[in-house]
Amino acid sequence: MLEKIKFEKFTAFEKLEVEFSPGINIFIGENGTGKTHILKAAYSACEIAKSKGGFAEKINNVFYPSGKQIGRLVKRSSSSTKGFIEVTRKVGDKSISIRLSLSNHTTKPEKATVSGSTKAWSENSFDAAFIPVKDMMANAPGFRSLFEEREIHFEEIYVDIIRKAFLPALKGPTDSQRKKLLGLLQNAMDGKVIAKNEEFFLRNKNGELEFTLLAEGYRKLGLLWVLMQNGTLLNGSTLFWDEPETNLNPKLMKAVVGILLELQRMGVQIFLSTHDYVILKEFDLQSQKNDEVAFHSLFRNQESDEIEISSTPNYLDISHNTIDDTFGDIVDREIEKSMGGLGK
Repeated sequence: MLEKIKFEKFTAFEKLEVEFSPGINIFIGENGTGKTHILKAAYSACEIAKSKGGFAEKINNVFYPSGKQIGRLVKRSSSSTKGFIEVTRKVGDKSISIRLSLSNHTTKPEKATVSGSTKAWSENSFDAAFIPVKDMMANAPGFRSLFEEREIHFEEIYVDIIRKAFLPALKGPTDSQRKKLLGLLQNAMDGKVIAKNEEFFLRNKNGELEFTLLAEGYRKLGLLWVLMQNGTLLNGSTLFWDEPETNLNPKLMKAVVGILLELQRMGVQIFLSTHDYVILKEFDLQSQKNDEVAFHSLFRNQESDEIEISSTPNYLDISHNTIDDTFGDIVDREIEKSMGGLGK
């Protein structure tokens, strides 16, 4: 389980520390406040045991700065600047941390400094999945081999999720909790997902429909189904989902949030970024007493222009909730327009 993350002069952040909920973490904020950067940095830490070059290389491949010069991830400055990212997680009853330190003159990952409990971190690996905003399920055929053989401008999160989607199913019968969740997803997308020759299909009573012809919102549900079916998302694993509302009809949000809450109850730690009012309200309405949900609001300090964060377990206590403010403004304008019409 990830406990917290610290940034200093890293990408958009001058100085930021975020303490994570062991359950669900929902990040909101205006564009440019670093929501996706937090998800990518935390995901990179989860995956270092599977990266040949460790933390520095994974960070570089996931963020993919220009020329793959890792020093460009240091917050921009006209002078020489040093920055770091530090991630802390729980292993048993102990907290262990790893830190990546670099300067804006660091050109290659191997020139950066990684310190902390690197051995213990790698020896206690766990599964993680990052679902990006862009759908990759329809683009899966041949993408893995192309990525391995050619220098193409894609962050590593895209090939990572395809690799995880192609993992075969776990041996043995499906446990009752996963069976329940798979059933809920099958009802939401009206079918189950199968793979043939690196192509994904949605199979239902009408036959098999290839993902290139399937609505992108259903592809995302299909990906979630695959990750649960093949055992990527089990107790102790971590899911990162960047803007789950993208191309998904709001009608399906009730089912999606219900499934995410059930995954949390199974022991999956979840990180989401969103701009969507419906998804926030669904978490507010569906969360139960023992659910562990944290809302993290990122915003710019009006005086310093630096990014800060406000965290709360209660939806109504979210500070700097631009999503709620925007929808409230729409309602006010609608009422004002209606009242103006009555006066004519």
